[in-house]
Amino acid sequence: MAFTQTTQNHSSFSSSAALFAVVDMDWSFMGEFLKGMVKPLAATVLVLLAVALSFLQKLGMESEMVYSIVRAFVQLSVIGFVLQFIFTQHNVGWILLAYLFMVTVAGYTAGQRAKHVPRGKLVAGVSILAGTSLTMFFLVVLRVFPFTPRYIIPVAGMMVGNSMTVTGVTMKRLRDDIRTQINLVETALALGATPRQATVQQVKRALVISLSPVIDNTKTVGLISLPGAMTGLIMGGASPLEAIQLQIIVMNFMIGACTVSSVLSTYLCWPSFFTKAYQLQTKVFVPP
Repeated sequence: MAFTQTTQNHSSFSSSAALFAVVDMDWSFMGEFLKGMVKPLAATVLVLLAVALSFLQKLGMESEMVYSIVRAFVQLSVIGFVLQFIFTQHNVGWILLAYLFMVTVAGYTAGQRAKHVPRGKLVAGVSILAGTSLTMFFLVVLRVFPFTPRYIIPVAGMMVGNSMTVTGVTMKRLRDDIRTQINLVETALALGATPRQATVQQVKRALVISLSPVIDNTKTVGLISLPGAMTGLIMGGASPLEAIQLQIIVMNFMIGACTVSSVLSTYLCWPSFFTKAYQLQTKVFVPP
């Protein structure tokens, strides 16, 4: 009986010690995190300056500025903890889960930009998934980076982020251009043109406008600013020459992902723009 009581006491003591150790470890980690956030918080002084200027100029953007910086602070803090966990894992499933999460959020955001396009969020999500998965496949096959969360997730984030912007602009611009030139499109359809033929100019214009910023950034890279991937590699200790080589690969993939996503989005938009009889869905183009 005494032996049993001693064993139970020892087990209880061990459990308590383990609990205290976990609590102490967590608080230590949080302490380091909070200590590291002092400088980011100090940097919000410039945000306060922007808020003051907005108030003096009567722009009415003060609340939006404060909301955006608070939201960014919370989101980045949360994702920091999530990435801290994922980077310690050695499971491909976490990489795929993080990638699909980014695509889902990107599809929703791009769909919000083109909110008047029916099923816009689904169209944007599928387009972004197709464009980025294709480029990420080649990224893995060519072994540009080690297939680990530390490398793949940030690169995937750049691909998805740029594809999101391009896709959203393409869809919105295409719908707006067709609405503006609806009489021209309907005339072409009446003369026997297919939806593709009737909207070829609008599609071209939407693609050119959405892809131009990506191409312009590629033209001026290194002359105006150093891109994120290159900067991160250099700050991480890589040589500038090695960083440049990897950045060129990333930029090539980025142009490919953006182009595939934007072009695919135009094809996926058509079923909602036209009826089966090749007539415009007028309710889609009612002025907002």
